[in-house]
Amino acid sequence: MIKVAHLTKRFVQQYAVDDLSFTIEPGEVVGFLGPNGAGKSTTMKMLTGFLQPCAGQVSICGFDITKQTLKAQRQIGYLPEGAPCYGDMSVGDFLRFIGQIRGYRGKELRERVARALALVELEPVVEQTIDTLSKGFKRRVGLAQAVLHDPQVLILDEPTDGLDPNQKHQVRKLIKSLAVDRIVIISTHILEEVSALCTRAMVISHGRLLVDETPYELQSRSRYHQAVTILAEQPLDVALLLALPGVAGVEDNPLDGSITVLARAGEVIFPAINQLIHAQGWQVRELEVERGRLDEVFRSLTRGDEA
Repeated sequence: MIKVAHLTKRFVQQYAVDDLSFTIEPGEVVGFLGPNGAGKSTTMKMLTGFLQPCAGQVSICGFDITKQTLKAQRQIGYLPEGAPCYGDMSVGDFLRFIGQIRGYRGKELRERVARALALVELEPVVEQTIDTLSKGFKRRVGLAQAVLHDPQVLILDEPTDGLDPNQKHQVRKLIKSLAVDRIVIISTHILEEVSALCTRAMVISHGRLLVDETPYELQSRSRYHQAVTILAEQPLDVALLLALPGVAGVEDNPLDGSITVLARAGEVIFPAINQLIHAQGWQVRELEVERGRLDEVFRSLTRGDEA
């Protein structure tokens, strides 16, 4: 378990982290979501013991990060932003080096390196120097060193930033497999990361915790929650749609010619729309119910602080 109470960090007169408190249980994947400069990386550094807080406490699996730093850090696997590694080392040499730093020797070192290589599927590039790897493989090397000692807590700072869609998919799949019996904390400004990976989302802005909810709860804040998008063969009678119970409005989507029917808060309008489509004989090519748009929720939550 991770317990954070009133965590605060101030640089000169500027608060980077302002009175954060939360608890995380094993099996949870928690996303720290916020704009650049929100305090996400500073929070990560304090959780891992690399930066001393001005106030507050952090407990990692029962160990105080400021008073029992080494014991707490032994529970943590940390992937900093950019996944820095020694580029002139081969993958195998780098992981053996990390293992030796952690005190492993002989058979145990070989077994742990082999397990980490297999876990993140690095065997094909084990003899390559890290500088010659793609960004996706470099991220895997960073994850391999983070899980080498089988930590109970994984703290990953921007783990998929800069990766192409295929590389993001590979890294996310790997993180999900690692999260089964561990605590995973992901710092990100990529909104899609929340729905793809996280069981909880904490929205941070200007160092303050604005929201701590599940991705579904966060999406349900959107005005597009339960909205229905219709792409039809012919123009639709918008007045009939607006007359349906629970409908809040209709928006045109000029890029593809579809329309989005908005639902009032707490209303489910898809059955009535579907029934109307059949009754009117409209030829519909696509019909989609939206869960909500995280980008819209994100802007509404952080806009005041940004101003």
